[in-house]
Amino acid sequence: MADPKGFLTTGREVAETRPVDERVKDWNEVYVPGSLLPIISKQAGRCMDCGIPFCHNGCPLGNLIPEWNDYAYRQDWREASERLHATNNFPEFTGRLCPAPCESACVLGINQPAVTIKNVEVTIIDKAWDAGDVTPQPPERLSGKTVAVIGSGPAGLAAAQQLTRAGHTVAVYERADRIGGLLRYGIPEFKMEKRHINRRIEQMRAEGTKFRTETEIGRDIDAAKLRKRYDAVVIAAGATTSRDLPAPGRELNGIHFAMEYLPLANKVQEGDLTTAPITAEGKHVVVIGGGDTGADCVGTAHRQGAASVTQLEIMPRPGDERSAGQPWPTFPMLYKVTSAHEEGGERIYSVSTTHFEGSAPEEGETVGNVQWLHLIEVEFKDGKLEQKPGTERKIPAQLVTLAMGFTGTDQKNGLVEQFGLELDERGNIARDDDFATNVPGVFVAGDAGRGQSLIVWAIAEGRSAARGVDRYLAGASELPAPIRPTDRALMV
Repeated sequence: MADPKGFLTTGREVAETRPVDERVKDWNEVYVPGSLLPIISKQAGRCMDCGIPFCHNGCPLGNLIPEWNDYAYRQDWREASERLHATNNFPEFTGRLCPAPCESACVLGINQPAVTIKNVEVTIIDKAWDAGDVTPQPPERLSGKTVAVIGSGPAGLAAAQQLTRAGHTVAVYERADRIGGLLRYGIPEFKMEKRHINRRIEQMRAEGTKFRTETEIGRDIDAAKLRKRYDAVVIAAGATTSRDLPAPGRELNGIHFAMEYLPLANKVQEGDLTTAPITAEGKHVVVIGGGDTGADCVGTAHRQGAASVTQLEIMPRPGDERSAGQPWPTFPMLYKVTSAHEEGGERIYSVSTTHFEGSAPEEGETVGNVQWLHLIEVEFKDGKLEQKPGTERKIPAQLVTLAMGFTGTDQKNGLVEQFGLELDERGNIARDDDFATNVPGVFVAGDAGRGQSLIVWAIAEGRSAARGVDRYLAGASELPAPIRPTDRALMV
């Protein structure tokens, strides 16, 4: 145990963020560089080293949290990094992007503020990179087997790294022009600077993983032919089909999916574009969807100079405290103020969009530009969502982003059909407890098989799928398997 009295004598402190008026003028991460280091050892000392550490179960990766908290308290950063990497290939990603279900399951959190597990995690890995402790781990010998990984998001990268280290020759296929999937083009720079992805890619290249960008399986390469070329295939293509809003006026210019809007802002930061073709500059922006993707749209709009930003959510405002139906140690739905919300804008709950109103089409155009969004208040009665008469109103909307989640993997590009894959009842690619599909030698990990989920689930599934592939190729495997597809941990 780090500090036997730490949880009694030390209060919770979190990472310091830069002033709002400063950070909205750039795209750097919102946190004050180096602000965690002076406080993080004491924060790690708040860990109680519980007899039953529920944080393990709250995290799909099964992170050894009390162990690396102890090393961080003692400032033994090298050992802390070793324990961190024992269960997580990319802690610099999760330490910045994960909503930290481990903290919701922290035993201290029963009646006190939980341990700042996420802040400790990111400090450990940042120290490890700075000290040169994160080095390539190439296999001692090659198996002679080849594996194709489709998709380079967190699930695909985790599977590829595990399989490469097991001695297989791995090639990752990515349809975008850069590696990283939604980590690259879905997550704004202010949440995670892309240098963190770039140095992991270089580590993986040095270990032997090959990368093929601008190659979409199902369109550029026939999936059936790919299967014949490799001994095994891992599908980690994500759940990229955005949920649409079929309201009157949806066809107006200026209404876009979040994944049409966000990648363009990231491409500006990559230097590919001078300005984003879809920009919030000077516009009244409405974001439909109250989740993390919606918050990413809010923060992006602030940095692009929006005239106003309004975020709509059909569900009621979550509570500030756990409800009786979400007891410890489950992951509760609580009111959350992200860094993007701190920067301004308005959030409106319990409303539904009825229709969009736009300007007349200009010469040569068939539709006009969106100008107004009409909404109405809603409420749940007997489990059904009903509109409240007399609450209709309209708000200015010159740019609307739809951030209402995703409905499943892309089935239009031919990948599912060409492989001959079976789908489950939710439209995801079906798999067994080894992450194997109905096609021999073809496995699936991450959102493509699970549906839209969290980065920790993606990495955990990538690691577990790699074990299934290794067993398929070698007859046995020493790779760890954190989860099975049916595991739910302590959250939904």
